Amino acid sequence: MSPAAAPALPTHARGNGHSKARRAQPAGAQAELTAETDLPLHGARRVVIERLSPQVDCGRFAAKRTLGEQVVVEADVFGDGHDAVCCRLLHRSETSSTWERSAMSPLGNDRWRGSFRPLHLGRELYTVEAWVDHLETWRRDLLKRQDAGQDLTIDLLRGAALIDEAAMRAATDDDAQRLRNWGSALSNGAVSIEERASLAQSEELHQIAGRYPDGVQLLRYEPALAVDIDRERARFSSWYEMFPRSFGREASGRGTLRDCVAYLPYVVRMGFDVLYLPPIHPIGEEERKGPNNRPSSDPEDPGSPWAIGSTAGGHKSIDPQLGTMEDFHHLVKQAGASGIEVALDLAFQCSPDHPYVREHPEWFLHRPDGTIQYAENPPKKYQDIYPFYFETPAWRELWLELASVVEFWIEQGVRIFRVDNPHTKPFSFWEWLIARTKRAHPEAIFLAEAFTRPKVMYRLAKIGFTQSYTYFTWRNSRAELTEYFAELARVRDFFRPNLWPNTPDILSEYLQFGGRPAFVVRAVLAATLAASYGIYGPAFELLEHEPREPGSEEYLNSEKYQLRQWNLDRPDSLVELISRINRIRRESTALQSDTGLSFHSSDNDALLVYSKVAATPSDAILVVVNLDPHHTQSGWLDLNLSALGIDPEQTFQAHDLLSGSRFLWKGARNYVALDPQSSPAHILRLRRRVRSERDFDYFL
Repeated sequence: MSPAAAPALPTHARGNGHSKARRAQPAGAQAELTAETDLPLHGARRVVIERLSPQVDCGRFAAKRTLGEQVVVEADVFGDGHDAVCCRLLHRSETSSTWERSAMSPLGNDRWRGSFRPLHLGRELYTVEAWVDHLETWRRDLLKRQDAGQDLTIDLLRGAALIDEAAMRAATDDDAQRLRNWGSALSNGAVSIEERASLAQSEELHQIAGRYPDGVQLLRYEPALAVDIDRERARFSSWYEMFPRSFGREASGRGTLRDCVAYLPYVVRMGFDVLYLPPIHPIGEEERKGPNNRPSSDPEDPGSPWAIGSTAGGHKSIDPQLGTMEDFHHLVKQAGASGIEVALDLAFQCSPDHPYVREHPEWFLHRPDGTIQYAENPPKKYQDIYPFYFETPAWRELWLELASVVEFWIEQGVRIFRVDNPHTKPFSFWEWLIARTKRAHPEAIFLAEAFTRPKVMYRLAKIGFTQSYTYFTWRNSRAELTEYFAELARVRDFFRPNLWPNTPDILSEYLQFGGRPAFVVRAVLAATLAASYGIYGPAFELLEHEPREPGSEEYLNSEKYQLRQWNLDRPDSLVELISRINRIRRESTALQSDTGLSFHSSDNDALLVYSKVAATPSDAILVVVNLDPHHTQSGWLDLNLSALGIDPEQTFQAHDLLSGSRFLWKGARNYVALDPQSSPAHILRLRRRVRSERDFDYFL
């Protein structure tokens, strides 16, 4: 039995000593003695490591961060008695065997903090080492004895012995020699007590000795925890969804992928950086749905893009009416040149005439009458879609084929996937597929479109999904929004929200009846409450609000089932407002992260007040939104000035980045009035008063 495998340790912490004497002792003999006497293997070890964070489900899953983002690690570290305790943070890439080490700092009450910045995409491992530090205890107590006027002769000799032991553990000859010289100087009776006591406090030499703690005391938290490092767009992104077939250059014509290139400037103008396309594959002919989800279709009806597959091909093919693979490559290239990434819909389901149905009938569930089970959500029926049967005995072949679909589109230049209904497929499948994909392509991003139970949504995030849709679409009141975002803050280590005020499937009641102000309010909320958000356009910016029937969240004349022609030049379009909001997001680091969100009080429940504060206090954004789309609402704000980094005695400027207006405020209580027809919201940059060297004031 190796020391690391010994059952006597009751916690996650294990020893990882550097002591040469420790390594020279036969581990097997010590293990036998432990087994015979029922004594712990490391009885001399006195330190404890608890509550290491971030940690997701006791380390079962990785936390999430982005490249360059500081990973802050905390732990409770303490020992018995009064001896000094030291600890350090260790981190390394999953593919490396070498740990990087850095000191952790005490926060008080035995809590310690350290941090590191990942330099590479992929999985990073981290843990904490701690030990009772006899050398630091000696140095600390020596200073106390000196202040008390006590004799230091014996204490200096004891310190010299501790330093000599550290020299024996040193990894380099230079460090070893410097420590030996230090120890010799402390034990040199020819040097005055005062000089030796001063030398004992050498910070530089103490730091060298601290690199080589006593292995008998050293404890490491194991197993190491993991954090997945994604690229910045995983944390901060603005999505625009469009159906290419509705963007023909001629008013009555069907759009193609080449036509989409002509509309890229429109998307760029609004400031989006992800262009999300619903499925672009061939659409099934059999059981094709008509307009408004009519069970039957006419020959000219295009069908639902989510009914994937026909005689023209399946998941690795492009609908011939949209164009060719060369056309798709051209779109990806032109979008990239404009700073936009193309995201594809990943919908693992088939139409009845998909080639998979013919070639692999074992991948589908067969009913007692021999027909294949189509998708249902009783009483709703989707005869044009066959779900895969993941309990098939041929599940291995199915998994590998679906993984090859992802790999195929990565080879075509796609790195972002919006995954349709992932909660209807096994968790184990997604955990395998995403891990497999990201080992080869750590830059890949997967957005989970799972409007389902919270625990299911959170599990999908834990097993690897980069971002997730949320319940934001249905949270409208101040109480609902504050409660929901407090919940999201608790799962921030693994769940990245992507807020959508509308989708092709969801036209919320708030948008149906709130008029233009409702669209403005939901745009502001989505873009400022979270670092990632998206809209389904042009339906959103053109204020599409008619439901298929009363009580339905389906659009009338839904683009899912028919072609639409959009007048992008309509004077009531929200294009300019959305452009301004996205520009504000790009210029404010506070809005580019899901950290730093705080809610503030007001005396009117119709006013939602919240702030986002970046690591630099100078970038503080305060948002005030009138949630009532029909009436002017006013009230007094009660700001938490400490959360905003503002002196309560100092005047500060609130600059509305939407309207350009500027207000001078002082103290926590300030008045606002918001007319939904003209200004339903403020996005305020808070600027502090600064006195210049030339003795005049300005706002920073």
